Amino acid sequence: MTSTPSRVRATPPAADTARRFIPALEGMRGLAALGVLVTHVAFQTATTGPDVLGRVLGRLDLAVALFFALSGFLLWRPHAAAARGIGMPHTMLRYWLSRATRILPAYWVAVVVVLAFLPAADGAGVRTWVSNLALVQVFVPLTLTDGLTQMWSLSVEVAFYLLLPLIALSMVRLRGVSARLRIPVLLTASAVSLVWAFLPVPTPEHVNHDNWLPGFVPWFAAGMLIAELAVVPRTWIHRLADRRGLMTVIAAVAFGLATTDLAGPPGLVQPAPWQYAVKIVLGAVMSFALVAPLVLGRERRYRYLVSPVGLAFGRWSYGIFIWHLAVLSIVFPTFGIPPFSGRFVFVLVTTTVLSIAVASISYALIEEPSRREVQRRQARRADRPRGTTASPAATSPVSTAN
Repeated sequence: MTSTPSRVRATPPAADTARRFIPALEGMRGLAALGVLVTHVAFQTATTGPDVLGRVLGRLDLAVALFFALSGFLLWRPHAAAARGIGMPHTMLRYWLSRATRILPAYWVAVVVVLAFLPAADGAGVRTWVSNLALVQVFVPLTLTDGLTQMWSLSVEVAFYLLLPLIALSMVRLRGVSARLRIPVLLTASAVSLVWAFLPVPTPEHVNHDNWLPGFVPWFAAGMLIAELAVVPRTWIHRLADRRGLMTVIAAVAFGLATTDLAGPPGLVQPAPWQYAVKIVLGAVMSFALVAPLVLGRERRYRYLVSPVGLAFGRWSYGIFIWHLAVLSIVFPTFGIPPFSGRFVFVLVTTTVLSIAVASISYALIEEPSRREVQRRQARRADRPRGTTASPAATSPVSTAN
């Protein structure tokens, strides 16, 4: 009688894992957004530095690694399931439409507001406008402008969005028995990508190829690896993920090591290539250790992450990310505080409260209405009779899946 439950648990509900909403991930995304906000406030109040607290606050930029890992898991899991004959991912067109709806409306509003109305962006030229609106500012010199400098990571993430279906197609032959090779392929790609910072990639002045997608493959792959593990029978990694305390310690150790010179000097000093690679590895380990228990571990309550407050922060996380630097640039002159002159706690609290307010408005007036409008349009196309002129993609079972 004891063997049957163990066999049931040995094979996870992969079809469900490929689509279901995991509330704890929403709360984790909210924490990542707050981490990005805190590290930017610390930098602009001159609170980062060589001391322990300064190192910790400065290295909260590893929240970006957590963002990338969450994206890697959520977007790769339909492909991981499909490779094992469980369901099918969305069509490429519908996938890209979903990503564009999620990212662009609120982002474009933020870009227009910052470039048109913030004093720090006064005089932004056509190149700055076009580069930011097109999310290619990491490739164009001197277009990361005040109030929008955090968008370098969004540019990297969008590049991942665009390439992900092509990555999936390149692995489409690894099915059935060969599906076991998918995890080694991801690990190998991550290891190979670590040489990126060492390569003499020619770039224009003021453009750093370290900020391009190839350098961050391990951070996305951390989430993709979790997606692959979510649709296979339980392994020792699943059992490790059950030990949430140990995984938390692993994440803390990885983060602690990242605060040392192993991952580069404090501040905006360019790290050596080997330090850059170490930071990438530590960020991947930290992200895997934080996300894996939420997906691979046995069902548990994650009190904050699934609380109403945690879920609210998750819903507003994107708005917090895209608006917080614009808010921060307004807080300084409004309260007569010169940048880089301290007042960390006051600036942090004020910026956090105002950013949450703006993010909630952005979610209610831009993000959610955009998503619902696209869903309504897709539903109308899906409901058309087969004899109408609806396109094949609009009426196919794949395009109308969740």
